Amino acid sequence: MSLRTHTALEAVEAFSPAEERFNRRRRTAGLFLAPAIFIILLLAPLGDIPVLAHRMAAIMGLVVTLWLTEALPLAVTAILGPCLAVVLGIASGRQALAPFADPIIFLFIGGFMLAQAMFVHGVDRRIAYSALAIRGVGTSAFRILLVYGAVCAVLSMWISNTATTAMMFPIGLSIIAHLGRTATGQRVQVRSFALGLMLITSFASSIGGMGTPVGTPPNLIGIGMLEKIVGSKIPFFSWMAIGVPVVVILFGYLLLQFYWTSVRGLDVAEGSTALVHDELKRLGPMTVGQRNVLLAFGVTVALWITPGVLAILQMDQTWFALRYARAMPEGVAAMFGAFLLFVLPVDWRERRFTLSWDEAVKIDWGITLLYGGGLALGEMTFSTGLAQALGEGITSWLPSQSTLALTMLFTGAAILVSEAASNTASANMVIPIAIAVSQAAGIRAIEPVLGATLGASMGFMMPVSTAPNAIVYSSGFVPIGKMMRHGVMLDLVAFVVIVTTVMVLGPRLF
Repeated sequence: MSLRTHTALEAVEAFSPAEERFNRRRRTAGLFLAPAIFIILLLAPLGDIPVLAHRMAAIMGLVVTLWLTEALPLAVTAILGPCLAVVLGIASGRQALAPFADPIIFLFIGGFMLAQAMFVHGVDRRIAYSALAIRGVGTSAFRILLVYGAVCAVLSMWISNTATTAMMFPIGLSIIAHLGRTATGQRVQVRSFALGLMLITSFASSIGGMGTPVGTPPNLIGIGMLEKIVGSKIPFFSWMAIGVPVVVILFGYLLLQFYWTSVRGLDVAEGSTALVHDELKRLGPMTVGQRNVLLAFGVTVALWITPGVLAILQMDQTWFALRYARAMPEGVAAMFGAFLLFVLPVDWRERRFTLSWDEAVKIDWGITLLYGGGLALGEMTFSTGLAQALGEGITSWLPSQSTLALTMLFTGAAILVSEAASNTASANMVIPIAIAVSQAAGIRAIEPVLGATLGASMGFMMPVSTAPNAIVYSSGFVPIGKMMRHGVMLDLVAFVVIVTTVMVLGPRLF
């Protein structure tokens, strides 16, 4: 996390007393229910599946229950699963723990370090205020909503949705307070605008993460499992070719939704841009550290998208392109960008560089463990034969086994699960099943997995669904009923958009 402090950061767990009681009971239930499910599945006859698959089913029952109830920290549960697999003889320690050092883990780490450097040097705030200070933006409530929401979506393509929401939350509150002071006689309209601005803070931040592989952990989980289990590689640029259209369409829907419900009728007073310009002046000129961060970020993005650019230029089969693909995978490119942060000086005389190790270690290491554990469990689910048995069992119950039907099924399943569990845990639970059922049905797994991966980033109905929802709910401007109503509509629209985009672009891109 950033060295800056936000009151928003404290709001991640700012639930109402009733929600706190529900969470406490849910976690308590999980502590007893998970071991019970593990023992029942371990002892119960499960047909003719292999012994190791039987044991793996018990472990998955335990892990999924702990993830859904959050009885233990998610990362701890992710480590527990592979360790239990070693204890039960399902895999050796080397096999079970190897995914924790998967190359995509280093894509996580490099991306997190770049995001941390943005926080440390205030690059994120400079981008936000610079966008809001564009001529004409501050004189229209709709343009404020448009630019503010666009900043949330674009930033979250590169840093986590929680971090983006936490950074934009106090900026949004400042805008609301300023309008409350200047829009005299429009108290109802300002309150309605506040609802829209708070919800777009959360919703746009969650949606934006779908645009790039590093935008949100489910993206890398889907990419990693497709490569490890299915053998299908999805390059950085190719992901953006399908992720960015989804982001643009859903963001356009958000603008229309909140224009009709929250913006119409609000007149913005002359001089209302003063707040943004004052904040921008307070930031002062761009610092050396900020320039260094932008340089490192630009170099990293260039390394990531070079294979896609070469493909567009029809040069992807040249000697240089093939050599580049082997020498510069996305994880290595991310680490090179991170390395630049440690060598670009802020003050050479004092040997101060853009990012110190003390600042770097504040990244969310739990997410990397959660990803590694999910990948390990996914691999063992297939190696033991459990995935095949599960896939054949589910397939036999499905009325249709077409690519469209399975894409719809697993997109919807991921959206529903994400309402009750974190997006990362949702991806870890749904994606392996999507692969197993696709293989049992004899169709390619790419479309159902893409649908499940993108669907796992949804979850907009409740404050407990995502940390961004909890943050904006703490503002006091978002009644839970209205969050549910807007969230349900966004989930439904997202389902249609994701399925349509995956089915139209998936076969053309992969």
